Amino acid sequence: MRACFVDAGNALGDVMEKLRRPADMPVTVNRNPDITPDELPAVLAGHEIAIIDHTHLPTAIAKQIPSLKHVVFLGTGARSYMNPEELEAECGIQVHIIKGYGDTAVAEMAFALMWAAAKGIAFMDRGIRAGKWLRTDGVELTRKTVGLIGLGGIGTEMARLCNGAGMRVLAWNRTPRETPGVEFTDLDTLLAESHVVSMHLLLNDETRGFLSAERIARMRKGAIFVNTARGALTDEAALARAAESGAIGHIALDVYAEEPLPAGHFLSKVENATLAAHSAFRTPEASDNLVEAALEHCRRIAREG
Repeated sequence: MRACFVDAGNALGDVMEKLRRPADMPVTVNRNPDITPDELPAVLAGHEIAIIDHTHLPTAIAKQIPSLKHVVFLGTGARSYMNPEELEAECGIQVHIIKGYGDTAVAEMAFALMWAAAKGIAFMDRGIRAGKWLRTDGVELTRKTVGLIGLGGIGTEMARLCNGAGMRVLAWNRTPRETPGVEFTDLDTLLAESHVVSMHLLLNDETRGFLSAERIARMRKGAIFVNTARGALTDEAALARAAESGAIGHIALDVYAEEPLPAGHFLSKVENATLAAHSAFRTPEASDNLVEAALEHCRRIAREG
């Protein structure tokens, strides 16, 4: 069997070549992070496994790759790039995702965005670069309430960090669980009481648009909203309106419904917003975890034939 990492940039390509063992199956490292879906059939010809970081794989394209039997997606958000159920039903292709590799990295980004929003750092930075001295009145987060929507691996790490900062931690999860230092509550209570709301849900058909305009309207006035999960979990236009009107105090985002965020996008014009470029998971530690997990998927697939 052969695998192909179809959209490796230099960083992840180097990690793949560093971690692949001599006994592992051959892995073609295609160092073209900007590959288009139309180019995939030629690159994947003769390969049974596609390792995909961020490239869309439409079912119509997959049908042009008869050798392809498995996709190892580098993360949990495969549905943003392909239709796993359709690929299996129409092409016999199984899609495998990778959980947990970047829980600490992503939680640290959510934590950092929360503090940057509370202190107005991005606003002051933009002002100073433009020759202006725009000081803000920051918010003290110690003893404030943070509400976590979703308490999987990343949410649990975020709870640990917030507990350490002396914050009260509320959480809503589709499956309630016992977690030290976390109070589970209903969603309306979380939205009404939280000074900070941080999104940590997986994106699927049930959660798409989860934070609707109606739910945004239930948030505490002046609250900070942080999203390091997926942009499509929210109504981005409603978030922008709420921030611009002062209904919520700040939006701090690492993810967007459309990525890269187009030039002139309405979110880029919101003053009380801190925007990052979907980089929460990009640490050397998380990259090693991610690629090793992808290789382990390939090893398991090879063992099972």
